[in-house]
Parts: sequence; C-alpha cells; structure tokens
Amino acid sequence: MDIGFETIGNATLICHDQTPVLVTDPWITGSPYFGSWTLSHQIPEEQMTSIRDAAYVWMSHGHPDHLNLRGLRTLKAKKVLLPDHMGGRIASFLKGQGYEVVVLKDRIWHRVSDRIRILSVADYNQDGILLVDINGRLIVNLNDASDRGWGGYVRSIVSRYPTSILMRLSGFGDADMINIFDERGGQIPPKAAKREPVGRTIVGMMKELRATHFVPFSSMHKYQRRDSVWASQYTTELGDYRAGFDEAVGTLLPAFIRYDCSTDLHEEIGPSPREPVIRDPKEFGDDWSDELERADVAKLTNYFKSISHLERHFRFITLRVGGKDNIVSLAKRGVDRGITFEVPRTSLMVAIENEIFDDLLIGNFMKTTLHGKSSASGLYPDFTPYVAKYADNGAARSRAELRRYFLEYMRRAPFEYLRDRFERRSRDVVRSLLPADSGLYWITKSAYRRLSSW
Repeated sequence: MDIGFETIGNATLICHDQTPVLVTDPWITGSPYFGSWTLSHQIPEEQMTSIRDAAYVWMSHGHPDHLNLRGLRTLKAKKVLLPDHMGGRIASFLKGQGYEVVVLKDRIWHRVSDRIRILSVADYNQDGILLVDINGRLIVNLNDASDRGWGGYVRSIVSRYPTSILMRLSGFGDADMINIFDERGGQIPPKAAKREPVGRTIVGMMKELRATHFVPFSSMHKYQRRDSVWASQYTTELGDYRAGFDEAVGTLLPAFIRYDCSTDLHEEIGPSPREPVIRDPKEFGDDWSDELERADVAKLTNYFKSISHLERHFRFITLRVGGKDNIVSLAKRGVDRGITFEVPRTSLMVAIENEIFDDLLIGNFMKTTLHGKSSASGLYPDFTPYVAKYADNGAARSRAELRRYFLEYMRRAPFEYLRDRFERRSRDVVRSLLPADSGLYWITKSAYRRLSSW
C-alpha cells in the first residue's frame, strides 16, 4: 500500500506511507482479563507483518485488550507513543522495561512520516484518543473513549476535512461489568440484553462528531472462560453493526478493511473467525474453592480503605472468596450502600497487587451483588471511576490527590472540563431519579445528545 490504512484485530489501526508507519493498540496474542477474552478473528500474516514492521506503536490506555504486554514484547524495538495521562503510570512502567517511550502532549500535531501526522488527547477518565491525518483524510480513533470535554475540539478539526473516518467502541454493550445481581439474588439484566440496533447508536456517534464514515472498532472479542462464557450472548457480531444504520448520515464501512487514502477506495480484508474453545479457569490459575489467607485480607483492606471516595459512599465492600465472606468496613454511619464481589482468589489478588481492578470487572466472571441504594445507581459514578480510573491508573486515592488530579485536567482545557463535569453531574442526578430502563430516561438522554452536538 502506498498511502492508507488497515484495521484488524480488536482496536488495531495500521497506517502506511509506502511502508508501515504506525500501529495502534496491538492486541496480537494472548487472552486478556485473566483469560476471559479472546480475539473474535484471526490476524492474517500480511497484517501481522505490517504490525511488526511499523516504526511507531501508539497505545490509548491501560486495558489489556489495548495495552497487551505479551504482544508488545515482540515490538520492543519500536518507538512507543502514549497520551499524556495524569500519573504517567504506563509511561513509567514501559520505560522501566526498557522501551523507548514518547509522551505526546495534548492537542499538538506530530509528524510521523511525510504524509502522516497525529494528534493525541488524554482525558481524566484515563482514556486517550488519536487523530490521524493521512494524506488529507482524517481518522478519529476514539477506541473506548467517550467525550470527556474534548468533543467540541474534535468537531472543530473534523469540520476541516471532507473525509473523516470515526473508529470507536460500539455494540450491544458487554465490555463492562454486566455480571450484576440484586440483594435477592436476581441477575440485573444489562442494557446489552435489549439488543438495540447498533446502527442507530453509530448514527448518533457520527452526528455527534459530524464524521462522514464509521468503522466498527474496539469491540472484536469473544468470551472463553467457563465462568464468563455466559456473557457471549451479549457480544456483537459483524452483521449486527448495520442494523438500524441510516445511509443518509454517512458511510458505514466494514470492520476489517484496507483503505487507500489516494483514491478513497477500500476492500475488505476478510480475516477468519476464531471459534473460542471453552477453557477451565484453572488454566489461568483460578480455583474457585481457594480461600483468602490472612495476609490477603490485610492487602484487600488497605487497598479499598486507601481510596478515600469509597468511605463517603459505601458502608462496606465484601469479598466472597472460596465461599467465605471477607468484609471491608468503610462508612461508619449515614450510608446505606454496599457491594459484594464473589471472585476467585488468584485473579483477585493479582488485580489488587497490580492495581488493575478494572480487569476483574470487564472479565465478567466475577459476580457483583449490589446492596441498598447501590442497586439503583450501580457501580457508576462512585465506584468504578474512582477505583479503576483515578486510583489504579491515575494514582489519585486521597482527597488531596484527587484535587490535584482533576485540577491538572482542568488546567489543560478549563472551559471544556468544567462544562463536562457539570453535564455529567446533571446526568447522574437524572439517573438517580429515573430508572435506566424507563422511557423518560431515554427521552432525556436523547434530548441531551441532540443539544450537545449543536
């Protein structure tokens, strides 16, 4: 390919300028989330060779289907490009492992070849987005990110390009903790159970950023652990993306393509689907009968108690391991919320010791039970962001650290940050007053989306 790009794997974009120049989020081998996930399709040897030959590797954030350390070891000679995440955890780790790392300052164009330049933005949710100008065509690679104040800025850039290709997580919505139960033991149906037409969601994404094209992206996985394969009913097949799509809005491209940025022609790559083999959790070190040791309980207690936000919103967190409950007491009074996590010892302790609790949530073999008012509000906004994003990845656990954390992101884009935080808090109020499955909630959400894209 002279000038253009390819998409393959889960969220891998390969940019070419005569030779392979840049590859993003190369999950090329292994089983992330403690063995729970596997790629939905094979990566053909032609694309695998291009991945290996690329001069630069950009990685958006720390989830292991994006920052895949096993595959990254085969690319160690490359220059690693990273968003400027507060805390710098990924950069520090990779530098310590001997990688050549360059942290890209927000909103500055960097040329990586004669006809390719890139611009990166990090946000306070520890996500990173990448804009790629290839021969005058704009790729908007959002991977898993949702607008955290940068939407208007991205729209202003998109408006300058006649061709803008949006790539973003889409689908029914299984790529989060959906293994959730109420106090009576009933599983709370996830939003993904509704199987709402994915094409309609894609239309909304395109309108929001005014993109002319869309490539399904960051959604190409299957479940393979015996204790998580139940979630396969909620994954998205390639044929699901077109349902409900309105061609008057733009062009919906296939998920795996080769796109020529001189002719604007594309062709499908057509990788072979992977049929996941159901695997025993013990292959990944997890025996559900293992109990916690005394030292484990101390580590768990220290971990959750160090995150100051939790004690203001949860009375307790219970870890049910090997059939036994281990309770971490948090708020002393005035709070009627709690969470029970039922999880195997090995993966739990790996997550705690390596500060990657989000990997347990997304793996969907851990069972989560919500107590009290938590059954209405779920894990957002008071658990998952503060534990998995700000504390684990951003190293912001105390109130003082959180203040510094958010002030830094506000300093980078004050008006956009403040507007986003206000809008999100308003939505949290609406969510607490209206059930998420109510018609009025979705009418309110749709109205917000239309207003925010003006």
